[in-house]
Amino acid sequence: MTDTSKQDRVVIFDTTLRDGEQSPGATMTHVEKLEIASMLDEMGVDIIEAGFPIASEGDFAAVSEIAKNSVNSVICGLARAQFGDIDRCWEAVKHANRPRIHTFIGTSPLHRAIPNLTMDEMADRIHETVSHARNLCDNVQWSPMDATRTEHDYLCRTVEIAIKAGATTINIPDTVGYTAPRESADLIRMLLERVPGADNVIFATHCHNDLGMATANSLAAVEAGARQIECTINGLGERAGNTALEEVVMALKVRNDIMPFQTGIDSTKLINISRRVAAVSGFEVQFNKAIVGKNAFAHESGIHQDGMLKNAETFEIMRPEDIGLKETNLVMGKHSGRAALRSKLADLGFELADNQLKDVFVRFKALADRKKEIYDDDLVALMRDTTSEEADERIKVKFLRVICGTEAPQSADLTLTIDGVDHQITATGDGPVDASFNAIKALFEHSARLQLYQVSAVTEGTDAQATVSVRMEEDGRIVTGQSADTDTVVASAKAYVHALNRLIVRREKTGKDAKEINYKDAAI
Repeated sequence: MTDTSKQDRVVIFDTTLRDGEQSPGATMTHVEKLEIASMLDEMGVDIIEAGFPIASEGDFAAVSEIAKNSVNSVICGLARAQFGDIDRCWEAVKHANRPRIHTFIGTSPLHRAIPNLTMDEMADRIHETVSHARNLCDNVQWSPMDATRTEHDYLCRTVEIAIKAGATTINIPDTVGYTAPRESADLIRMLLERVPGADNVIFATHCHNDLGMATANSLAAVEAGARQIECTINGLGERAGNTALEEVVMALKVRNDIMPFQTGIDSTKLINISRRVAAVSGFEVQFNKAIVGKNAFAHESGIHQDGMLKNAETFEIMRPEDIGLKETNLVMGKHSGRAALRSKLADLGFELADNQLKDVFVRFKALADRKKEIYDDDLVALMRDTTSEEADERIKVKFLRVICGTEAPQSADLTLTIDGVDHQITATGDGPVDASFNAIKALFEHSARLQLYQVSAVTEGTDAQATVSVRMEEDGRIVTGQSADTDTVVASAKAYVHALNRLIVRREKTGKDAKEINYKDAAI
């Protein structure tokens, strides 16, 4: 790069809807994808990788719709190094104001063995497919999958071929999270120095977090000359996840003294999109997660609390307001009206239409009757539970009563509404939750295996809401479900049913998309 202004600007490429959704169980609905894309666009994300269009009809439809609705962001689709993939990708992204095709192939010795291509044959494939993509679109990104384990001479050769074929962005993926910061920086420097034409394209970094170094590796690459960071909200992604968008954005903002680079991200929108992605993906943010974790701005030790009271800068390197986090207060209760609820939810990042507010207000009043004090976190949990109950869900919990205690067996009386018809049963189990789950299984038979059952209190106190998360697997399909309630058993049953509804959608999707592609093929 010879333009100083370009050197100072780091492009943020978000792949939450593609790489993030590859997390087992994190599959989002069509409507949820459109919502997250809209939030990313509004937040100032430069490029949104909206999906893998050839993977399924559902992915194609989502990418196409996101492309049509995008306002500011470049909309990108992923494609393997095959003409069919690239053509399908272009059909989906061409509706965007600024479309991009992202094509890739594995270049390391391990990945070259998969298609059984020689180095020369792979070089020819790269030239042909990148050229084909460039004939369709003037914005083409190319990635050598597993670049950090590719021989340097061959990596330089393939990058040069991609540039000559018309690639405008070269992404260097650390596909398995293998590299370390010094290596990440050295690799970018080496490519910039050795590859002809490297100064005419943007180099990107795409890091996975298997060794806990994704953010460090990304920032090291930027310092070495990369000008695009590929990342996801909350670090969502397969295995240990990807570079977290909120981490690199705030690191560049807080430590601008040593990393003088700018992004176009409105950081005050970070906490809201973090919460929304957690809700739709079913992946809770760990409490001690950097930037957006529940404890990120919490101080318990006496020394820290004393310092915070005297000067917040003693123990905080950024303000909660910088990420859109407002101070928790106790202004809501059973006497609060619609206007107050609408205002409070707006402060928390939830803008509701009149019909939505009417439904949420009923739920809020019911919660207020059971809890003396309504915290901000209670309202966030209420909104998550509201949005998880989609109008077209086939199964709903209508009635649940359990009998539990020291003497077994425990029992559950359950009524489920399935496709509009009520079904009732009494079942027993090893505890009230097990009995409730057995009752659900009896009314809606399935072979899904429960992989995870997790309960966390939303706030403090014996009347606190419990948020329950479940993860289930059936024939390779992994789904998650969530629900919140002051009654942990009720929350558990609703979370289980929520997961079942998602499983039904996954079954239908797999049935319709006979040619569905394994996402492992797109694991850059």
